[in-house]
Amino acid sequence: MVIFIGGASHTGKTLLAQKLVERYNYPCMSIDLIKMGLIRSGITSLTPVDDEALKPYLWKIVCEIAKTAVENGQNLILEGAYIPCDWQKYFNAKYRESMRAYFLIMSEDYIRRHWADILSHACDIEFRRSDDFSAVIALAENRENLALCKKYGTNIIFIDGKYNVPVPEIR
Repeated sequence: MVIFIGGASHTGKTLLAQKLVERYNYPCMSIDLIKMGLIRSGITSLTPVDDEALKPYLWKIVCEIAKTAVENGQNLILEGAYIPCDWQKYFNAKYRESMRAYFLIMSEDYIRRHWADILSHACDIEFRRSDDFSAVIALAENRENLALCKKYGTNIIFIDGKYNVPVPEIR
């Protein structure tokens, strides 16, 4: 089984991936680590601030990693903000049988009421060197992801009243 964990920055993708690792003992790969490996190795001239250009570049690589895991009968969690809400269109039905995707989405009300908490938990699982993330960006990214997930029928884990992200049952 390949599990994609997507969503905007600061929604808890890495935290959910860690919980899945602990429950199912599946290996996990962060798309941010792939990104930095490609940048630091010089394989790409893109930089960490080239997010829009990085999205399609990284997604092509992630798709092939996911296909290889399915073909090899391996379990794998792939997490990161570079997973598109229309992820299904990149895989045929045979691959999709062995794949699940979950997108973490924070409500606008949650972001407004808990912005300080969101920032205080930014380094719970991974250290962030610099964080230029703002509430305005968070609101826009979550709004866009919510609309796209609804449009494409992607599984949403909606964070509203309290930050309580359930660990999905994987079958």
